[in-house]
Amino acid sequence: MFENQPPGLILASQSPRRKYLLEQAGLKFEVIPSDFNENSVSLSDPDTYVTELAEGKAASVAGNYPESWVIGADTIVWSQGKVLGKPGSEDDARNMLRRLSGRTHQVYTGYAFVCSSRGRTESKAVRTDVLFKKLSDTEIDWYVHTGEPFDKAGAYAIQGIGTFLIRSITGSYTNVVGLPVCEVIEFLLNEKIVGFKIDN
Repeated sequence: MFENQPPGLILASQSPRRKYLLEQAGLKFEVIPSDFNENSVSLSDPDTYVTELAEGKAASVAGNYPESWVIGADTIVWSQGKVLGKPGSEDDARNMLRRLSGRTHQVYTGYAFVCSSRGRTESKAVRTDVLFKKLSDTEIDWYVHTGEPFDKAGAYAIQGIGTFLIRSITGSYTNVVGLPVCEVIEFLLNEKIVGFKIDN
């Protein structure tokens, strides 16, 4: 927790998975969820879509903390030209898993860094290809009944029980979890927003 000063680095997301990834990387940051209206961004190509969402989320928080660097992010599951969101029912989850079964789909995460006082916005989208195994109805039913699919885009969690669904991935694993940590840390180090501290 920062005292008597605005936080130097802010995560504009209440995602526990993004928070966990940044903590695992050793970063110190404040979590201030964005109230950005995601419906204000029209679906275009997936790269542009997630990047614009990430920028909007970061900018909505950065205005209140002009000296801080704010990280915004958005992740979508893209299958055969369609965005798969969070399932609203067991049948919805089953249908999503059948759609993904035995096929390769894409996970796109857009991330953005915004610092209002510097007039800076830097953003990018990262894509990972994910190949599902061919799923039986028994496997689908069992997984749905674990309850895990219901707050996950695409109805699965690569970092949870859903790891058994995945035959292989091409690209960043953490991107599928919700944040491409390699690219995020690279930016923070290159911009000297964070640095290494060597203990003697």
